[in-house]
Amino acid sequence: MYNEEEVLPALVSRLRPVLADLGVGYEVVAVDDGSTDRTAELLAAFRLGWPELRVIGLRRNSGHQAALTAGLDRAHGAYVVSIDADLQDPPEKIPEMLGLARAESLDIVYGIRADRASDTGFKRWTAGLYYRLVRRLAGPSVPAQAGDFRLLSRAAVEALKALPDQQRVYRLLVPWLGFPSGEVTYERAPRPAGQSKYPLGRMIRLAVDSVTGFSAAPLRIATWLGGFAFLVCLGLMVYTLSAHAFQHTVPGWTSLFIGVLFIGAVQLVCVGLLGEYVGRIYTAVQNRPTYFIGHDTAAGTVADTAVGTASGGAARTAAVPSPAGSPGAPPTGSVNAQAPVPQGPGRRS
Repeated sequence: MYNEEEVLPALVSRLRPVLADLGVGYEVVAVDDGSTDRTAELLAAFRLGWPELRVIGLRRNSGHQAALTAGLDRAHGAYVVSIDADLQDPPEKIPEMLGLARAESLDIVYGIRADRASDTGFKRWTAGLYYRLVRRLAGPSVPAQAGDFRLLSRAAVEALKALPDQQRVYRLLVPWLGFPSGEVTYERAPRPAGQSKYPLGRMIRLAVDSVTGFSAAPLRIATWLGGFAFLVCLGLMVYTLSAHAFQHTVPGWTSLFIGVLFIGAVQLVCVGLLGEYVGRIYTAVQNRPTYFIGHDTAAGTVADTAVGTASGGAARTAAVPSPAGSPGAPPTGSVNAQAPVPQGPGRRS
């Protein structure tokens, strides 16, 4: 969650009874992704009467996928459900997800947005374009209209934690694992309060990370563009020689000007595509932590913990006891509800 003070009361009033009716032990891990409003204050107040609520505060706003990583790294449940705090994904579907996972021995249950009427036409169009693109690049295993509302078994969580990726896009990483999966459909609701914290710029960044993180297709596009530009240059060369032979050199200025512009544009596109991949390599070589834990109420105190990804897929945690801290938690811009359910038939790798 990030700056969700307006929606927090509604979230608690709906999430708590749903989890209480499960009849199993559970923990709610709320990741505060560096909120600057009263989100942290309200979470502390709700915790006084809700001992199952655990709050993890990040030192700064690290982004949705980084905060989701913080939650998955620190959640302890036999099953983990990640859900955004904005209530556009219904908490009431959590029991259905858990029931399906146990009944069919599934490790992953996706929440599928069967109805997005609450979204704007532009949002629906861009979302459809995004899923068509990633399914074409990453394969049909990526479920269409599935966001970050999903259930994961402990085996799936541990597999995700072992991956070395730093710029993670869980919508593609989770299907890539290949674990047995199922789907639960729901109607995407409008926000009950507050404004979206995921503007167009962040959606574009997510799309770029999705494409560059799971496919080399853009590099191949650059190669094809270069080949096409070469053919265009050959055609212009023939035209230029013909114009020179017939002494019509002045009329050739237009074609020359267009050719120079075209080749320059293609070169810039290719350099930009290469830059995206080089940037990912640079980030991986730096190996900086993707988030910093400021406090974790599971320890009852405050910690200054940096968590990153080391080479070889091992998680690296460096803790400097500021006031002291420990693990636990959910996704960025989201609340993670995890039910520490006793190991059952849904536990399967």
